[in-house]
Amino acid sequence: MRARSFHISAWFVVACAVLASSMVWGASDPAPPAQAAIDALIRANAAVVGVDVRATDDARSAQSLGDHRVGSGVVIGNDGLILTIGYLMLEADTIQIITHDHRTLPARAVGYDIATGFGLVKSLLPLRIAPAPLGRLQELNPGDAVMAATGGEDSDVAITRLVSKRPFSGYWEYHIDAALFTSPPIGNHSGAALFNRRGELLGIGSLFVANSMGEGHGIVPGNMFVPVDLLRPILGELQRTGTTAQSRRPWLGLTSSEQGGRVQVVRVTKDSPAELAGIERGDVVLAVDDAPVATLEEFYKRIWAHAKPDDIIKLTILQGDESKVLAVKGIDRMTTMAKPRGI
Repeated sequence: MRARSFHISAWFVVACAVLASSMVWGASDPAPPAQAAIDALIRANAAVVGVDVRATDDARSAQSLGDHRVGSGVVIGNDGLILTIGYLMLEADTIQIITHDHRTLPARAVGYDIATGFGLVKSLLPLRIAPAPLGRLQELNPGDAVMAATGGEDSDVAITRLVSKRPFSGYWEYHIDAALFTSPPIGNHSGAALFNRRGELLGIGSLFVANSMGEGHGIVPGNMFVPVDLLRPILGELQRTGTTAQSRRPWLGLTSSEQGGRVQVVRVTKDSPAELAGIERGDVVLAVDDAPVATLEEFYKRIWAHAKPDDIIKLTILQGDESKVLAVKGIDRMTTMAKPRGI
């Protein structure tokens, strides 16, 4: 279903009525009265906005993310506070918010949390949009239907299903202990909103994935959403400081994959601590501080166990046929990037 403006039409109300139906959603999500569910879903969709970002001229992230990024966000505060996925606003020069009624408003960056991947932006002009309430991960079970919504010029509303709740390790030195995986996938997933039928925000879209159901289930295309449960403990700190204590951790500058019980380096960021220490593409990480690692989760958590971002980390690697022990001095990731205006 496609909703290009927030002028409520008959088809949109009918669509919400279908989405509100207990026949669609299943039994594990308690059903509100039909009209209440319709109203909640309409309000939820209205809280989703487009996010349009132009990166700074010297943005290091432009190589992988581009200098023009388009995605979505969700209004979560009466003061115009918007939750999105952080990579959209990384090293932003300008940020614009596009509402359902075709208003384009300037915004500023408020905070970016490396640990969760969340980003906060704030409209510089009144949004006049009611914020979406936050839901809870524990109330959602695999098989439950959810509503995915995107904002901007190509805003969409779609029904999808939760297929898995599990830890997620990203190749870019990222791990969260709980992530939401849905299928079928939506296209414009960056910053997309995931709602239950009470109109409560459950997660923010991050990735397209081929294995939404996890290992051993074959190729099942879907999306990964970061659950808003991870936002609650850090929201105040993120608004006050622009970052969080959990994000102040060592970063090495490695892109890695997990294959057959081995952690292999796929790419080394130019001028990163890893490159300076002599790590090369194709190396296999055997141990961190003499502790063997076989998964990305183990690898990252051993690194992040260091108290300071610039601690020395001992990596045992297999480089070709030779085993080496390298000392890598970590760095705070945020110090390597241009700060978005406002933070």
